[in-house]
Amino acid sequence: MSALSFQSVSKIYPPKSAGAQPLQALDQVSLDVQEGEFFGLLGPNGAGKTTLISILAGLSRASSGRVLVHGHDVQNDYAAARRLLGVVPQELVFDPFFSVREALRFQSGYFGIRRNDDWIDELLDNLGLSDKAHANMRQLSGGMRRRVLVAQALVHKPRVIVLDEPTAGVDVELRQTLWQFIARLNKQGHTVLLTTHYLEEAEALCGRIAMLKRGQVVALERTSELLRTASAQVLRLKLDGELPPALQAIARVTGRIVQLPVHNALEIEAHLAAIRAAALVAEDVEIRQADLEDVFLEVMNRSQSGALS
Repeated sequence: MSALSFQSVSKIYPPKSAGAQPLQALDQVSLDVQEGEFFGLLGPNGAGKTTLISILAGLSRASSGRVLVHGHDVQNDYAAARRLLGVVPQELVFDPFFSVREALRFQSGYFGIRRNDDWIDELLDNLGLSDKAHANMRQLSGGMRRRVLVAQALVHKPRVIVLDEPTAGVDVELRQTLWQFIARLNKQGHTVLLTTHYLEEAEALCGRIAMLKRGQVVALERTSELLRTASAQVLRLKLDGELPPALQAIARVTGRIVQLPVHNALEIEAHLAAIRAAALVAEDVEIRQADLEDVFLEVMNRSQSGALS
């Protein structure tokens, strides 16, 4: 039995005004996440990732299709499905009237769990919150509140952990602490579903990945296979100035760093020649293997042109 099963899930929002068109956020999404997997769900903004997680968590109802958590339908058997889930949302939602420990005790109570302080202490320690246990939630920084959200999601020891952009806008220390703890839970048998815009995190952590675009699955494969089938290597260099238009169309530019897909030595020389012809000087030139971000951009571009649907 799959830990999570999304079966032909569609979500259509009604038009917001007269004459407007309905919005199809999800279009026949089907995928299974096996028990014990660390699974990545990737896509650009508006691809449908958060909508899918909202349906999984019972916060939104699918227009059609089914979602199962260890065989329990999230609509028809909501209580059983929800007990198996620990969801860390994108938004920093917190109760301003309680301390961190009180918030975790209340969260335990929602699942009928009493005398949970030993596990709460372990969560506080592993998430770097021990010295904040008696602090009011209003006194915490955004990063600390994010840690509390993770602790709340894990306080009932769920079999499935759902992380929706858990490291968005947080410091490097929290990212490292969080991933060490989540990776340990995954090794102990917990299933993890992750959405993130930090593709290096997905590449390092996820054994299998689904990519969404405009509410459809456009890729679903093991991470290693996605990387293996990348059609190009990458020419990476630094330069000052504006690239020629032909190179701008295919380049990934971050400050002075320019990255261009290349398939052979002739393309490498052609790109460098175009840069020289534009009176630009390339520095720190190197060739590297494609990473998940390169694969992601390639898949999104292919789906845009209709190669995938």
